[in-house]
Amino acid sequence: MPMLKLVSFKLCPFVQRSVILLKEKKIDFEISYIDLSNPPEWFLALSPMGKVPILEVDSTVLFESAIINEYLNEVNPPSLHPVDPLDKAQNRAWMEYTSTLYMSFFKLMMSKEKKEGEKVVLSMHQQLDVLEQIKGSDLWFNGNKFSMVDISAAPLFMRLVFLKQACGLDVLTGRPRLQAWSDNLLQRDSVKHSVVEDFSEIILNRMHGAGSFLVN
Repeated sequence: MPMLKLVSFKLCPFVQRSVILLKEKKIDFEISYIDLSNPPEWFLALSPMGKVPILEVDSTVLFESAIINEYLNEVNPPSLHPVDPLDKAQNRAWMEYTSTLYMSFFKLMMSKEKKEGEKVVLSMHQQLDVLEQIKGSDLWFNGNKFSMVDISAAPLFMRLVFLKQACGLDVLTGRPRLQAWSDNLLQRDSVKHSVVEDFSEIILNRMHGAGSFLVN
């Protein structure tokens, strides 16, 4: 078994996906966090794009979170993708769709003006409406089988719960399927233990530092 080491920053939702996957598969790994505003030279030497996360597999470096997770899933069976190629492709498409919501969350978190933030919230509502329509009433995205799509969505729901608790903004209201999906995911051990202990405090500090309208 190769030595695995993740490198990222503490608020990155994409490395959180990798952590959830590794915990689901009970794989030993190390994780270290860097300051993206002042990345160390050793990181810049390892990351071709200067971005996080990266995964060191012994002496080989993988970059881009989707690629990292596909590798981890493939070399550590059983796969968390559907067997049918078309179902698998659809799952990957919805995984990519959830990634757009992380971008929306970041924009909202950093919005200084309420009017600007309200535009982002409107866009998030539209994106979440699409997910609400596609998500069935079963436990997970693919019925009763936990999959890579669930892992892709879990960090999003953690951040949406933060918005509700810290800022009084509940974007899951009126979306019972997404609410149930969120509740199920956030009760899962691999998800609960996929972030640093002071996760919410770090987000709040980041928002205060950016002058976010949600906390100022």
